[in-house]
Amino acid sequence: MTTYLLAIDQGTTSSRAILFRPDTTIAAQAQQEFPQHFPASGWVEHEAEDLWRTTLATCREAIEKAGAKAADIAAIGITNQRETTVVWDRSTGAAIYRAIVWQDRRTAERCAQLRAEGHEPLVTERTGLILDPYFSGTKIAWILDHVPGARARAERGELAFGTVDSWLLWKLTGGKVHATDATNAARTLLFNIHTGMWDEDLLALLRVPRSLLPEVKDSSADFGTAEAGLFGGPVAIGGIAGDQQAATVGQACFEPGMIKSTYGTGCFALINTGPQAVASGNRLLTTIAYQLAGKRTYALEGSIFVAGAAVQWLRDGLKIIETSAESEALAESADPAQQVYLVPAFVGLGAPYWNPDVRGAMFGLTRATSRAEIALATLESVCYQTVDLIDAMHADWKRAGAGNAATVLRVDGGMTASNFAMQRLADLLAAPVDRPVVRETTALGAAYLAGLQAGVMPAPEHFADRWRLDHRFTPSMSRPTRERKLSGWRDAMRRLTMP
Repeated sequence: MTTYLLAIDQGTTSSRAILFRPDTTIAAQAQQEFPQHFPASGWVEHEAEDLWRTTLATCREAIEKAGAKAADIAAIGITNQRETTVVWDRSTGAAIYRAIVWQDRRTAERCAQLRAEGHEPLVTERTGLILDPYFSGTKIAWILDHVPGARARAERGELAFGTVDSWLLWKLTGGKVHATDATNAARTLLFNIHTGMWDEDLLALLRVPRSLLPEVKDSSADFGTAEAGLFGGPVAIGGIAGDQQAATVGQACFEPGMIKSTYGTGCFALINTGPQAVASGNRLLTTIAYQLAGKRTYALEGSIFVAGAAVQWLRDGLKIIETSAESEALAESADPAQQVYLVPAFVGLGAPYWNPDVRGAMFGLTRATSRAEIALATLESVCYQTVDLIDAMHADWKRAGAGNAATVLRVDGGMTASNFAMQRLADLLAAPVDRPVVRETTALGAAYLAGLQAGVMPAPEHFADRWRLDHRFTPSMSRPTRERKLSGWRDAMRRLTMP
């Protein structure tokens, strides 16, 4: 009998399910997109039921494709778009408002107010985060304040909050389990990453009732059992991690100093800092990379809000390409003499700038600029933003007295399929970029955590031995060209962000 691990990868634009074998090969997978809702400028929402509906459908499809049965699945692992906020009725299981997505900026004014009142140092010290609408805490408060009767119902214990992992876990277990893991809890503005507990001071500050919150567990733990009626039999749920932390696990970045970067809708780079929660001097986030056997491993993280979404903008907004894959060939045909820069701040800027109010801009346009140069500028914008993050990480790591961080960047996510983009990333970083054989590292991380709990996956150091290189991109750009291009990017950022 074949043993499988079912990874649920619930993302910002689609839900996926992948059946892995314990040797990390993929037996079957399925994916479904779901609608995005933009009810006002800067607002981004999902129907919570869409997240569940597509998750259930893709799980069933992947199981059917593999010819598997529930009894063949050792465990389910869940990885999810982080910070996205769902509040639901405990008795009916229905969300009381659409899920407010991590990209949503509606609480920017509230965050600014809290900063002006001097609360950010406390928030950062306890959570490792900054006061930004990106995170869940102010989203929860917004729902409680804007849905009639919600705050009173929350205070009576009638409502539940969860990031998407908690929502799916509730649905999978038929409302029997309300839990999350430490990596997701760490993204709420409500969790003390040093004590590993919900923080009463932060709950009071953000006006979030304690009764809303899920139990926090290790990333590999007993999360209950999926109901038998869903997949033809009960299946244990053994792992949960936010998508970027799951990718860190899937990339086997278990040693302090190792760095991974994931390219999806956004781009997220993490450096493992081991048992030390390193405070950033460059506005990076201090977060939990994973928690196993009660022990927290920390990371510094840089978040780029728009990466793959910029290529989608070329396709769906400007309509200068028909498929995302066309951007590579188009960029390769660009005139190298032109210096066009896109700053894709469509929903503000993430690390290390953290400016929710600035919007996107393009610099260097001439009459000779064509869609080829715009495509090149779009792909390069992701590379430039990554350079900013990695430079900040190296500076923080060195300041912490930890020596030198890794000089190799491990990458994953949809954009890494572009050889052109990955080569340009290596060129602009002036460092090797490693793309693994298994590019579905986010889902693989979730599967590993579930398999660890189920006893079908080895300890982290042995799992790391299974990581395999597909291709290493080594820098080939001349130093003067690199410096000129980076100088132009920094000038564009200064011009965009200056008062």
